Amino acid sequence: MAITRMRPRAADAVAAVRSYWIDVLLLVVLAALFAGTLALARRWEAPYRAATEIDLSPWALPRYTLLSLARGLVAYVLSFAFTLAYGTIAAYHRRAERIMIPLLDILQGIPVLGFLPGLVLGMVALFPRSNAGLELACVLMIFTGQVWNMTFSFYGSLRAIPDELREVAALHRFGWWKRFRTLEVPSSMIGLVWNSMMSMAGGWFFLTVTEAFTLGDRDFRLPGIGSYMSVAIDRGDTRAMGCAVVAMIVMIVAVDQVVWRPALAWAQKFKVEETSAGAAPRSWLLDLLRRSRLVPWLELELGRLLAAVGGGHAESPKSFVREPRVTRVLPWTAGLVAALALVAVVAWGSVHLVVLLGTLTASDWAALAAALGLTFLRTATAVALGALWAVPVGIWVGLSPARTRIVQPLVQIAAAFPAPMIFPLVTLAVLSAGIPFGWGCVLLMLLGSQWYVLFNVLAGATATPQDLREAADVYGLGRIARWRTLYLPAVFPQLVTGLVTAAGGAWNASIVAEYVRYRGRTLVAPGLGALITQASETANFPLLAAGVSTMAVALVALNRTVWRRLYHVADERYSLNR
Repeated sequence: MAITRMRPRAADAVAAVRSYWIDVLLLVVLAALFAGTLALARRWEAPYRAATEIDLSPWALPRYTLLSLARGLVAYVLSFAFTLAYGTIAAYHRRAERIMIPLLDILQGIPVLGFLPGLVLGMVALFPRSNAGLELACVLMIFTGQVWNMTFSFYGSLRAIPDELREVAALHRFGWWKRFRTLEVPSSMIGLVWNSMMSMAGGWFFLTVTEAFTLGDRDFRLPGIGSYMSVAIDRGDTRAMGCAVVAMIVMIVAVDQVVWRPALAWAQKFKVEETSAGAAPRSWLLDLLRRSRLVPWLELELGRLLAAVGGGHAESPKSFVREPRVTRVLPWTAGLVAALALVAVVAWGSVHLVVLLGTLTASDWAALAAALGLTFLRTATAVALGALWAVPVGIWVGLSPARTRIVQPLVQIAAAFPAPMIFPLVTLAVLSAGIPFGWGCVLLMLLGSQWYVLFNVLAGATATPQDLREAADVYGLGRIARWRTLYLPAVFPQLVTGLVTAAGGAWNASIVAEYVRYRGRTLVAPGLGALITQASETANFPLLAAGVSTMAVALVALNRTVWRRLYHVADERYSLNR
């Protein structure tokens, strides 16, 4: 008896020692993150310099890579906050939705160079004596590459919440905060995690532009892996380009293992199904954190803090007490203030836009119309080609946790790698094959858009309820019938989101796909993207404003004629929750 009593205690002692070591390691990591945050803050406070020399030594790459990663993470935090606020308002207020969703479609399609010149000049003027303005401008540019597909995903997930769950929340008088944290965020978590991975990839896409931006004869370069690669490409330094590729891959794999793999495994607990899946995604880091004593304590304290802020403890599932007036009025007041601020900014910008556009001639507008037609054909072709392979592959991978574990890291590396870094090599292959650059640049657009479709289809396939798949087995559905009646309808809402964001990504990628530079040689495919890039390099602000405005008008037309109808079809006919 004594021996049997000692064995559990010995096992508990070993487990306790292991958990303490995990806690110590976790504290060391948190301390390192805190120190890194302070170092980044000191860099933002450093004196502003008009140009930064980039060291192409391989030993400089670790520091450059960490700086780029820090900017990407700060931009992601901003993107996540924007996603939750914007997506919630658009999903629940029909009048606001009619403006907010088309506006979101326009913003995601506006090239980064449409935002960059004015933002950089404004931020540098706002912080003339420190590096904060340039760093903030770079972070906001990465933000514009991350936020749109996350917001579209969250908005689509909110629209697809089952009516019976909404009725339960209404029956129990859930306040806005309790409904948000117990119904809305869990319902959208799987899609949000997959789109977060895609968002980080979108942020890296324009790293060579945002960190190495030039406007006319002014240089606004920041130290980072993007500027490192940009300088290496300009100098034709293949060794430095190879080192940058290796550093980028190492960073992507590390982020995948430390952030996205645990998040993906954790998000599976929010999957809505009546039967359990055969095998769920696993993460070694998540398994390690579950053995920690510090993490549950932090979760408990954070939960208490959030509940106190949102009034969560004051509500009981069976409480019919009316929500406090302050809790109800606060979101509306914040929304009204934000709307008024947005209207003021839009009105101010519209006046200046009219002044700029008034300087253009009729021939300029004719050239813009022709360029728009060419870029539209290329972007439509790129999106169609991406969907042809991404839909079947995404479904095939997403339906199997085993295949997802193998393929997801590889896809994450391919999607997160900044395609402009390899544009010169792809362009060389296209020209060697005898393909005219005017159509060969479609392949470059494809590299920047196909992953949006794949990641959203993967999210839809992963979230397909296991009980529906078992029902298909029971009824003996064949392979074709199963794809036609189950798999394709199940992923259709996410596919629409993927197509919308892929189209925006293709339009955005046009600025670097239609205008490629390598070893002093410049290849130009006539189109709206090349026109915007050339206008930015020559500081031709009227033509730049006209190009961005033309693209915005085209995106509004696409939203009205195509995307809105597809969203309606997905919501009414193909949502599993209807």
